[in-house]
Amino acid sequence: PPRRQHVDRTQQARHAFQAPRSSARRRIGVGAALALAVTAALTTTGVAAGAPADDTKAVVAPADDTRAVVGAAAVPKHALTGYWQNFNNGATVQKLGAVPSQYDIIAVSFADATPTAGELTFTLDPAVGYSSADDFKADIAAKKAAGKSVILSVGGEKGNVTINNDAPATAFADSAHTLMREYGFNGIDIDLEHGVNATYLTEALKQLSARAGSELVLTMAPQTTDMQSTSTEYFKTALAVKGILTVANMQYYNSGSMLGCDGKVYSQGSVDFLTALACIQLEGGLDPSQVGIGVPASTRGAGSGYVDPRIIKNALGCLTGGTNCGSLKPSKTYPGLRGAMTWSTNWDATAGNAWSDAVGPHVHKLP
Repeated sequence: PPRRQHVDRTQQARHAFQAPRSSARRRIGVGAALALAVTAALTTTGVAAGAPADDTKAVVAPADDTRAVVGAAAVPKHALTGYWQNFNNGATVQKLGAVPSQYDIIAVSFADATPTAGELTFTLDPAVGYSSADDFKADIAAKKAAGKSVILSVGGEKGNVTINNDAPATAFADSAHTLMREYGFNGIDIDLEHGVNATYLTEALKQLSARAGSELVLTMAPQTTDMQSTSTEYFKTALAVKGILTVANMQYYNSGSMLGCDGKVYSQGSVDFLTALACIQLEGGLDPSQVGIGVPASTRGAGSGYVDPRIIKNALGCLTGGTNCGSLKPSKTYPGLRGAMTWSTNWDATAGNAWSDAVGPHVHKLP
């Protein structure tokens, strides 16, 4: 059996949206729980809630996106991120050297927690085929020499790391920095599925930044529920570390219906689902360069939420250039949008790298 699977990582957190129920019940449940929070958080940042269905100017905001790209300079303006599996769960087993060159950021999944709260460790799984840790480190070095960033992901479905006071925050920063130096990782990815404490996770990440320096690559992979409002612990953390955050690639999968920035409910699988939820982050305080669209690489990569690469490209075109939008069309564009992410490079390989072959060139040609 697999050591960890992204496929079922969010089922418990999203039980309310995944449980069998009628379409009407699901809409009522989502709207009642989240509408006020989303509307209150976003109407003050230039987003109109509850626009009519035929209103193609549902998002009201300043005319131009002039904010600067932030995050580590080593990452391209428009980047493709892929998670690499340090385990075998039925997807193609690959070494880092086999990850296609389209990927700019490779997130090694996952770090492990130790009995010490907040502390991380990493164990290379023999199932992935490396004869030694040194061979793995050599592949990391080769990817970095090719201009790629290799980071260590923290979390996943079973990867709980508790950071709830000063001591675990320091333990996290110390151990993460130690692993970065030992293996050559460029940074850390925060993929925690539960138990996020914004105050102390922020403290931990800022301590890590102080140790690692300005070239730290810091990414996040929040669930859709984590970014519905600026009052959630995850969104608060992202905003608190905005000065060092490279990109938050939200997981648009294993989700169910969610509210968009216009106060309407959108379902997985559409251009509107991608753009309307990205809009919450873009108008909630994150820089466009800190927003990415995370999707499965194939139908086998997640329990739900796979979309054809054409849908991803349409959503990116809508957000960056105002083209190929669905019913929701932003009144401004975000040409600095960072790009896209997938789970995983292994599932991509299983499908013949069709996802990265289609999405990678499109991301790299964004304005």
